[in-house]
Amino acid sequence: MLPNTGKLAGCTLFITGASRGIGKAIALKAAKDGANIVIAAKTAEPHPTLPGTIYTAAEEIEAAGGKALPCIVNVREEQQIINAVEKAVKTFGGIDILVNNASAISLTGTLETATKKVNLMMDVNVRGTYLTSKACLPHLRKSKNPHILNLSPPMNLNPMWFKNHCAYTISKYGMSMCVLGMAEEFRGEVAVNALWPKTAIHTAAMDMLGGAGIEKQCRKTDILADAAYCILTKPKTFTGNFVIDEVLLREEGVKDFDVYAIAPGHSLMPDFFLDVEIDTTAMKQKRHGAAQEEKKLSGSQQEGADGAKVQTESAAAKPSGPVAETFRVIQGAMTEEYVRNTQGVFQFELSGDGGGTWYIDLKTKGGSAGFGKPPVAADVVMSMSSADFVKMFTGKLKPTLAFMSGKLTIKGNMALAIKLEKMLSQLSSKL
Repeated sequence: MLPNTGKLAGCTLFITGASRGIGKAIALKAAKDGANIVIAAKTAEPHPTLPGTIYTAAEEIEAAGGKALPCIVNVREEQQIINAVEKAVKTFGGIDILVNNASAISLTGTLETATKKVNLMMDVNVRGTYLTSKACLPHLRKSKNPHILNLSPPMNLNPMWFKNHCAYTISKYGMSMCVLGMAEEFRGEVAVNALWPKTAIHTAAMDMLGGAGIEKQCRKTDILADAAYCILTKPKTFTGNFVIDEVLLREEGVKDFDVYAIAPGHSLMPDFFLDVEIDTTAMKQKRHGAAQEEKKLSGSQQEGADGAKVQTESAAAKPSGPVAETFRVIQGAMTEEYVRNTQGVFQFELSGDGGGTWYIDLKTKGGSAGFGKPPVAADVVMSMSSADFVKMFTGKLKPTLAFMSGKLTIKGNMALAIKLEKMLSQLSSKL
């Protein structure tokens, strides 16, 4: 953990979305120095499923040693931003730091993203960041060491980060473009930087996206709080940077990263927008696995004009290939309880050996699984390689990780996709 230095004592931080999660963690870290925190968030009444309000956050900040000003702010409403900024200046005499943390997410494809979701992400992520920065900048320019920090990623133009959730990517990159533009526009006056986690961070949003057990692959919000503290205590000449939390903290001398893990020693899920380096051992294992699958499948191959079709049908008929074997086990493990609890039909478009169209029907009485299109229209269509499919169903590849790393494309009902992941964790012992 990065120790506090007291450098933020008396500083005023305006933090959007500070009632919970990453925003609150950054607020609590600064509060230990005796900073003033403006909690600019919209949760005034307790949420039915999410913890914390601006008032409970204020209590925690004051208990940690800071001063808190809770303000009801929906960053979609410009007047609410302006009112909160004026109240902050009146209460604390100015604003030294702005943290644009408020964010909206929908990991859906272009055809599956409702217009209201597109508007929400653009309004909160891009427009909200821009307007909050605009409202705070006149006051930031009067500070001795002013900073704007956006919780947004480095702009990685690999199409993989666009294809599964184009609207979300555009909105997060919009926040990053604010960093690019404003860092240059206010160079020498206000530092403007971006911060992004190297691995997934455990928040309420991650629980909703990843389902039960996802927290073991995540780090605590503390790592981002420490990295933010490090950035915000640097001179204003440190500007225009796209900082990755772990990279910065290593440079600052932090060696023990287990303290940030929810489950120390457990493998961590890389976050969006960061390409993962593949080590040679993993590549060798992958090649070996592919060769083994090829051998298993070769016995069921038949020659013919439409060889591929014959091969996949024969794999479905004779459970010799790994994909067919997986579906045979899934069919055998079907229960009325799975069907009752899931109520979804899943279609799999698999490429590679044993590929083709496969399905799992957990909606029709009794349920079924096998080769070909499902008996009724699919609620979710998943596309991936047959090798990754087998890994996913044997517990060697988490569906969330497959999705986030671009190995899995999901179209349709995301909530049902998460239900399937829960079923997988129960099935994996039998596969």
